[in-house]
Amino acid sequence: MNKKKILNDPVYGFVSVPYGLIFDLMEHPYFQRLRRIKQLSLTHYVYPGALHTRFHHALGALHLMTQAIEVLRSKGADITDEEAEAVSIAILLHDIGHGPFSHTLENTLINVTHEELSVLFMEKLNEAFGGALDLTIEIFKGNYHKTFLHQLVSSQLDMDRMDYLNRDSYFTGVHEGVIGYDRIIKMLAVHDNELVVEEKGIYSIEKFLVARRLMYWQVYLHKTVLAAELMLIQALNRAKALVRNGWDPQIHSPAMNYFLKYELERKDLREHPEELLFHFSQLDDIDIISSIKNWVHADDPFLAFLSKKIVNRSLFRLEFSNLPFEQSYKEGVFEKVEKWNPFSSNIMEYLFIEGIESNSAYSTSKDEIKILFKNGSVQPMSVSMDYGIQAKNFVKHYLCYPKEILKRSSRSVLI
Repeated sequence: MNKKKILNDPVYGFVSVPYGLIFDLMEHPYFQRLRRIKQLSLTHYVYPGALHTRFHHALGALHLMTQAIEVLRSKGADITDEEAEAVSIAILLHDIGHGPFSHTLENTLINVTHEELSVLFMEKLNEAFGGALDLTIEIFKGNYHKTFLHQLVSSQLDMDRMDYLNRDSYFTGVHEGVIGYDRIIKMLAVHDNELVVEEKGIYSIEKFLVARRLMYWQVYLHKTVLAAELMLIQALNRAKALVRNGWDPQIHSPAMNYFLKYELERKDLREHPEELLFHFSQLDDIDIISSIKNWVHADDPFLAFLSKKIVNRSLFRLEFSNLPFEQSYKEGVFEKVEKWNPFSSNIMEYLFIEGIESNSAYSTSKDEIKILFKNGSVQPMSVSMDYGIQAKNFVKHYLCYPKEILKRSSRSVLI
């Protein structure tokens, strides 16, 4: 059977999927599960077209990896066929450990990072495929001696970021995220075992970094998106608290019931990997959204209230501030929420939410993007520009609470 496939991708056009092991991995239920996990969680509440999945993203990143390998080989990089296949599999499976709604619920259903779960999935697939992923896992973990292969999978200029910026920009319609991915890939090279960018690609890299920062605040951390995601987290937290007090969630998903019932930590990953992976592999967006729809009619008034709001996109208000909120202001909002609260007093932790979001488009602390100049010298990006690159960590403080209190308050105070 000919397993070489050509797919029509909306971002890149026709893309080829290599035959053999890569195709077999794509056919595996673990990977097919990514079709049922949205790339951008609840971002479609703001940008209606943002309904693409982790499956789309993984295939896009694989396509870019095949292009990068071809470019690097043309410039003399030593990449064997075995290494090319292994690094391609690593990028294909890099997000296989994501749970429902991607990053939103990463520390809500289970206190383990998606990277750790990705390794667990890869190790399980390695068993199923007779050790064929040994090199893939080594590259993914950063243990392989050819450092640049790991950098193609995970770094400040990897194929993961290259695809998600381009893809998320396309599906949201936010053109500020468009990057010259094709030019950047053509400017890649290997120098002293590290991934570098040729000097003439420096401004494409600058555009890439600016696009990433803009996409974070305009899309990924948009205040309405964040409000929706916080409400989803609160609904799951409320359901978990109720279940652990004996409440029947009245849902028909064994996987969902498992994660509501148990507080799962990293030690559970070590002690019960088979059990945890089995249940996690059965969990996707469908389990979450069907549960939320069911809880609209829950006998717990607050869970029903919150679930109905999520389903009908009647979202909490969220305020951002570049500086910490004045204590008196926070207390004033809290008092108004408390006065409005039609539920019991122990619900306040779900109704008044405060926190911090941060984003750093570029880090100078480790693994900087390296620029290869025509004279053969290599410099980190932070000292290669004509003017300093911003490596600052941008922080915003937020308050999130029901809009209902606005009906009882002076708008001049709260807006």
